[in-house]
Amino acid sequence: MNSLVLYGNRLSGHSYKIRLALVLGKVAHQYRNVALSTPRAARPAEFRAASRWDEVPALVVDGVAMVQSNAILQWLAESQGVLAGQPGERQALREWLSWESNRIGLSLPNLRYARRFESQPAAVEAWLEQRCRADLDVLDAQLATQDYLLAGGLSVADLSASAYLWWAADAGIDLQAWPQVGAWLARIAAQPGWQHPDALMAPEN
Repeated sequence: MNSLVLYGNRLSGHSYKIRLALVLGKVAHQYRNVALSTPRAARPAEFRAASRWDEVPALVVDGVAMVQSNAILQWLAESQGVLAGQPGERQALREWLSWESNRIGLSLPNLRYARRFESQPAAVEAWLEQRCRADLDVLDAQLATQDYLLAGGLSVADLSASAYLWWAADAGIDLQAWPQVGAWLARIAAQPGWQHPDALMAPEN
């Protein structure tokens, strides 16, 4: 059996998507919270050794470190069979993971950061909000035809694309404008073992 240690942070949706995949996939692991308010040089040595760019998440599997959330999700799907989709869906899974990293995984976290933690110029926030709304339109259209991003059912693509949406209100985004997205989130939240990131990523976990 593999020995897995996940380094993450309670406010990081990128960390959350990995921990949620491990929990829903019933993969035994240790979770260690990293305080990102701590200067990089003062962060725990074991985390710095595991995280190539001093970022969360980092997953250490039998002493081998992996970084970048969607790359980790792809490894979990392809190597461990965690929410991997159906046979024949591997390329679609990769495409959604790549889409997320460039679209909703960029727009929403940065908009949330600007509106909750550190304000940005008005033009920057406006651009991020416009992009986020366009990304939600894409998700809503996809989810109007099927329950999850892949036709075969829940996959790591859903965990990736939804990770920051649980904090949409922090970004000033009202998801009622995207009813299919709201219904999709409700289906994800109904999965046995699911927890909101505020609970699942708490330091005491």
